[in-house]
Amino acid sequence: MPFTSFKLHPDLLRGVKELGFTRPTPIQVDAIPPAIAGRDVLACAMTGSGKTAAFLLPILQRLVSRPRGTTRALILTPTRELAAQILQELEELAVHTPITAAAIFGGVSMGPQEHAFRTGADILVATPGRLLDHLRHPYAKLDRIEHLVLDEADRMLDMGFLPDIRRVLKYLPTKRQTLFFSATMPAPIVTLTREMLRDPATINLERKAAPAVGITQAVYPVPQELKSTLLFTLLQRGIMREALIFTRTKHRANRVWEFLTKRGVNAARIHGNRSQAQRTDALDGFKTGRYRVLVATDIAARGIDVEALGHVVNFDVPAQSEDYIHRVGRTARAEMTGEAFTFVSPEETDDLRAIERAIGKPLPRVTLPDFDYTARPTAKLEVPIAERIAKIRAQRAEERARAREKDARRGPPGGRPNGRRSR
Repeated sequence: MPFTSFKLHPDLLRGVKELGFTRPTPIQVDAIPPAIAGRDVLACAMTGSGKTAAFLLPILQRLVSRPRGTTRALILTPTRELAAQILQELEELAVHTPITAAAIFGGVSMGPQEHAFRTGADILVATPGRLLDHLRHPYAKLDRIEHLVLDEADRMLDMGFLPDIRRVLKYLPTKRQTLFFSATMPAPIVTLTREMLRDPATINLERKAAPAVGITQAVYPVPQELKSTLLFTLLQRGIMREALIFTRTKHRANRVWEFLTKRGVNAARIHGNRSQAQRTDALDGFKTGRYRVLVATDIAARGIDVEALGHVVNFDVPAQSEDYIHRVGRTARAEMTGEAFTFVSPEETDDLRAIERAIGKPLPRVTLPDFDYTARPTAKLEVPIAERIAKIRAQRAEERARAREKDARRGPPGGRPNGRRSR
């Protein structure tokens, strides 16, 4: 089935062809026709399925012949990275049309975003928090919205955005088309769909979430203290050309990055404590090959889209099976192939079993030849939080003691120690 069967505008078909899209993915086949027809859509779509184009193309088709200067479509998404990714794909699809778009997210100046509101960009791609910041001002108007997309709705639920979404809905017309995409359907999301959607076309709603078919998955059992050495060895031996590495915490991401860079690996890191400029540099550098490795926390798991990414590594086993699916889904995107490696320490075996139950099969165990699994590391990757807090407190106590000693030497005002007054 070719894209021409959707009867898209010729300028959109040019964009599709230039992106190298040859045939639609299953989610695109199911979602695009009812969305073009104006129906609400409820799609349970896994990451890497091509769902972004599944909601962008219908919106672009319906807007391409409309007058400019009014914002008619809003796409809500959970993270800055995902908003930037959607905007990039939108601009590539719409490159031969007059349609304009802008991203609205935190960590950058509000000035250009205010300009997008005032000039009436056709489509806004926004995170809920920053959008609400703008909606406090009279220039931010969403009363002409005709198309609303909720992308990664379950992730927005996980991040606590459900109240923000309900607040945003109050600024939108009740008469609109809503396209609702979520990888999973927990009870609060089901409730939200019933509130928002009218007679939706439902797609893949009952299908169990699972990694994409093209992903080769493997488990590397390894002691916790040797994970960083194993990672470096896989890179050093060329088993992985490039890799996206997921860690459990921001602190561990920093330590993995530090471990690799000290050994000459071009690596970058991305997590919530990094500025937007740093996050953008890390992601762009990874996409262009300037960085061989990108170390990330789950904040980026659904917002990183790298063409032909060969390897994803779960440095830490995710606690939720859904997080596993979305992490490994960064490879083998759009029906390509890739490998996902998971490092499992003895204390993480229960979490691994839960993942295997969720995906319905055991994952193969791999032992790296000639790797010393009994070696003793020279230093811990992660200092326990209690130990870090104790160290910080000791440093502060030492600083206060030095300050008191300095004050004692200086003496009280008046120049005489011990409080004695001059006669």
